[in-house]
Amino acid sequence: MASSTALKGFEKIVRRDEPLAMHTWFQLGGPAEYFAEPEDVDQLIAIIRRCHEEQLPMRLLGRGSNILVRDEGVPGVVIRLSGAAFTKIDVDGCSLAVGGGAAMGHAITTAVHRGLAGLEALIGIPGTIGGGLVGNAGVHGTDIGQWVTHATVISPTGEVYRRERDELDFSYRESNLDELAILEAGFELDEDDATELARRMQKHWIVKKAAQPMGHQCAGCVFKNPRGAGAGELIEEAGLKGTRIGGAVVSDRHANFIIAEPECTSQDVLRLIELIRGQVDERLGIELEQELEIW
Repeated sequence: MASSTALKGFEKIVRRDEPLAMHTWFQLGGPAEYFAEPEDVDQLIAIIRRCHEEQLPMRLLGRGSNILVRDEGVPGVVIRLSGAAFTKIDVDGCSLAVGGGAAMGHAITTAVHRGLAGLEALIGIPGTIGGGLVGNAGVHGTDIGQWVTHATVISPTGEVYRRERDELDFSYRESNLDELAILEAGFELDEDDATELARRMQKHWIVKKAAQPMGHQCAGCVFKNPRGAGAGELIEEAGLKGTRIGGAVVSDRHANFIIAEPECTSQDVLRLIELIRGQVDERLGIELEQELEIW
């Protein structure tokens, strides 16, 4: 537990005991000891440096689509880059410059409307550009990393620097972008007809939404796809669709999603994840690797 004066002077942008459930897709879990929403890069640098001095743990929260917060909550500081300074999107010819806190969907639709192709297949993937780059979000052979020209990042001690394309490594659902936060990223896209692109994007959206839990359900995608197989298909093959522990249920629409019903706790989800992993290993001899981050 941090001392009550650890973040003195930051009262305008920091809240104590912020419930994190409302900031994640699962809508589960306890509070953040401190929750910071800096308004610009200077404030972000200042709060990171203070946390570093006070030895306060820091975590970065995007849109919370791939995070499960434990019931007891999170010690230290959770930082969210929701301000206008972190969500800007600029287009210059075939180049797109996007703030790390910008919604992935907003960046994709901006590119499509300007007749820039490359990202449209990723529509429907939740989260921010920063989170998408860290986990190299992708679908059917396309991933976000293949279009990146550079990333401006900030370290856990508050240093800001730019990493060029040749310093960046992207592989299946991961990258070497392991700094505290991505402030901005550049993309080089291909010119195409905006109307045709919008049609393609719409098609991707419909296919993606049809295969996922309903929009009103609190849910999260849990495992990475093993090479040559879909995690959802393997979980279904192991006979686990509809399996329940407490208020956590394996989705009937897509078995790689767990749905949190109203009475669900994070512990229910964690126990269901372990059950799924154990059963798939036992019945199919395949070890599933978790995509969901546990806080």
